[in-house]
Amino acid sequence: MRLMVYNIRYGTGGRHFLFPWSGYLRKTAANLDRITEFIGAQQPDIVGLLEVDEGSYRSRGKNQAEEIAQTLGHYHTCRLKYSQSSMLARLPLLGKQGNAFLTNDTIEQTKFHYCARGVKRLVIELELENLTLFLVHLSLNFRVRHDQLRDIYNLVKNTKKPHIVAGDFNAFWGEREIELFLAATRLTNANPSNMPSFPSWEPRRHLDFILHSPQIRVSKFQIPQVIYSDHLPLILDFEPG
Repeated sequence: MRLMVYNIRYGTGGRHFLFPWSGYLRKTAANLDRITEFIGAQQPDIVGLLEVDEGSYRSRGKNQAEEIAQTLGHYHTCRLKYSQSSMLARLPLLGKQGNAFLTNDTIEQTKFHYCARGVKRLVIELELENLTLFLVHLSLNFRVRHDQLRDIYNLVKNTKKPHIVAGDFNAFWGEREIELFLAATRLTNANPSNMPSFPSWEPRRHLDFILHSPQIRVSKFQIPQVIYSDHLPLILDFEPG
């Protein structure tokens, strides 16, 4: 199987210099086509997408996860990354910002969990026939990230199937930040060399992770050097075990 994990920055592209956060306001049609073509060329069985536009003006009112899934012939599931009780969920642009899974396999079950703390709280749990995956996008705040990791541990610890926890951990200290989480969950970092994934045009930080349970047999891990977003994508080839 092949898993891709990619923070696509709502399809708005990579580097921008006008003023802080200005890139998030750009329309996305042309760059989303490039992202979709790139993803399709990698032929992933499962795609975890972070920072997906669910239908704001940027994406012409269209759900980006649905558009990519239709092009790839995949199933998809998508949800707003903020708590539904959050004021951000009611705002015109922020209320369309989510995360998503795409897969060519039949989805047995999807669950949407929310961490107790943080602005970005969503954890998507995707259950396939022989595999369970958790997609995360953790807080920028160090203390909140660690509270969120505790919540994710409580989700993962009772998982019976081979499983993967993946996403944008915003771990500014790299793997050192998640050592205790790895020890508690018995998960392994699929990127043992700690190759950086951010920023895409000059990678220096190891923010994005794919962590897998002991049953999973990894055959290849790679980080393609493409600049369609400010993050680089991660690709894992594996067998569930």
